[in-house]
Amino acid sequence: MNLQSPTVTVEKNPQEVFEFLSDVKNFEQLMPDNISKFEVLGEDKFLFALKGMPEIVLKKKEAVAPHKIVLGAAGGKLDFSLTGDIQETGTDQSEVKLTFEGDFNAMMGMMIKGPISKFIETLVSNMPKAIN
Repeated sequence: MNLQSPTVTVEKNPQEVFEFLSDVKNFEQLMPDNISKFEVLGEDKFLFALKGMPEIVLKKKEAVAPHKIVLGAAGGKLDFSLTGDIQETGTDQSEVKLTFEGDFNAMMGMMIKGPISKFIETLVSNMPKAIN
């Protein structure tokens, strides 16, 4: 399964956006309103839960400054990655898009496609105001 968020414009250069996304504790500011738990587990790992969903642990897997950051599932039953692509669009301006990739059976895919699409859309739409 491959899902992409809309692209958003952030009034910061790619390095500043990259640094914000590289600090896992900043993801708390991007989370949707229905978050029920957020906990930083280390320098490169955090746990979160949305109401009605199981807890998910994300770990920073790859960082290519200043254009790409990859978070992946750290254990658990689901194997997936969340990639942030950052492109420079002008002086102190960047475009950010999130891509969710996971390997799920058809039944699981049907169940999670809607919630995951909404989740990555919320993360990316919260970026312009969170990164300041």
